[in-house]
Order: sequence, then C-alpha cells, then structure tokens
Amino acid sequence: MENNIQKASVLIEALPYIKSFYGKTFVFKFGGHAMLDEQLKNNFARDIILMWYIGLKPVVVHGGGPQIDDLLKQLGKESKFIDGLRVTDEKTMDVVEMVLVGKINKEIVGLINHLGGKAVGISGKDGKLLIAKMVEMKSRESGDILDMGRTGDIVSADTKIIRTLELNHFIPVIAPVAVGDDGRAFNVNADVAAAKIASSLKAEKLIMLTDVDGVLDKSGKLLPDIKSQDVEGLISSGVIKGGMIPKVRFAVDALKHGVKKCHIIDGRIPHAVLLEIFTPEGVGTEIT
Repeated sequence: MENNIQKASVLIEALPYIKSFYGKTFVFKFGGHAMLDEQLKNNFARDIILMWYIGLKPVVVHGGGPQIDDLLKQLGKESKFIDGLRVTDEKTMDVVEMVLVGKINKEIVGLINHLGGKAVGISGKDGKLLIAKMVEMKSRESGDILDMGRTGDIVSADTKIIRTLELNHFIPVIAPVAVGDDGRAFNVNADVAAAKIASSLKAEKLIMLTDVDGVLDKSGKLLPDIKSQDVEGLISSGVIKGGMIPKVRFAVDALKHGVKKCHIIDGRIPHAVLLEIFTPEGVGTEIT
C-alpha cells in the first residue's frame, strides 16, 4: 500500500508540470551512451511515449557517429576528422546516409512504435527540413580552404513537415542529414540540427542527452543553472571546456532564437528525461 501511495504522490507532484507543458513542443537530441545501451534506449523511448500520451509534442533528433565509424572500419575506410568535424567524401556520405537514415532512424522509430507510440522517421532532406552548404574550414598552417567534402553547415530549417506530423499525432524522429542547393545530401552535426529545429519550432525546451552529468564546475560539481549571458565568461575561465563548449554555444544560440529553455543532461541515468522535466530538482544543467 505504501508503495502505491508513493507512486500516486509522484504523479500528483508532476501535475503542475504536465499542465504547464500541455501542447508544447520539446526537442530532444538523442545521442551518446543512451543510444548504445538497449535498456537506456528502451527507457528513452518509453519516456517519449509517456510525454506524447499526456499531451506534450516530443521531437527527436538523433546522432550516430560511433555507428558510422564502426561501419567505415568494417568497409576498410578510415574515419578522418578536422577540429572535430568528419571529413565526408562521397563514399563516406553514402555510409552516413545508410547508417543514420536507413538503420538508426528506423530502429528508433520501430522501438517507439513497438512500445505503443506512433512515430515517423524522416531526415533533413524530407520537405527540405534542413538546408545546408559546404562547411568552410581553413588550414591553420596555410590559411587555405580545406576540402571537407559533404560536411555541411546548416543554413536554414523549414519545420512545416514537423508541424504536419504533429497535427496528425505522430512523433517525428529526425536523422541529421541535410540537403544542399544541388539536391545532394550533406552530413551535419546532430547538436546543431537539434538546435536549429528547436529554434524554428520556438520549442518550449531543447534537451541534449550526453555522457556527462551536465556542465560541471572546476571541482567537478554539477552546475544546475546557467544564465546565457554568463556562458562566455565560464568558457574563458575554463569551467566550460572541451566538447561541452559547442553544445552550450548551440544551446545559447537556440535561446536567442525563440527556445524557452535548454537542458544538458546525462542520458546514462534511467529516465533522465522525465526526471529533468517533471521534477523541481532535475538531473542536469538548465540554461536560460
């Protein structure tokens, strides 16, 4: 009996959040270890389905870098990166589309549908959702423009196709492959894709799942709240560093373009998404 009463109390505590967020769009960047662990993947899918059933509008944007690396390795092709960006020649682009659009996207869609949701998988090419151009990078030595192949920089996001899916009560699951003016595919960063889509949708929240607790201070303690105007100072002082720098900057850019709040959370925590949204403490870093 006590356990049942406790469960009821948890539901009642979540009621103000459910009421506040009803009908609002939430964009999730799904990546990291949560995509590789079967139990965490199932937990995430159930979290998304629960939000969908109680009237929220979840949109999922996923990554897939490790899976792309694995297939390239199997094919005897080396993965090449410059300043963290994948050099995407034509053959690599074929693998990127195969893994992101043909495999991972359909696995996530299949899982959500199997567990009781109603998801549809698309890429940034569908409905010209994501328009990109070739990313411009200069050699640090010579200053010459480097050939990054089909590695793209997102120019714009047209989210009409997402709104159409939402109006018909589908959960959009999006692979970060964009289209260029020439009609060909571009490989784009999933964090950037999620931020651009969230901005275009004027989403209530952009939530990025990572493999760390969130943004940590110099002693390794979680910073639960950060103001966007403080971000560059935290970067300069070395508090925000490494791979967290671009994530936080993408989040700040999303806030500048209409997203209400951004969250960086540890996707390795079971049901981290629900804990961040429906509890006052949360589990990660909230950027406002």
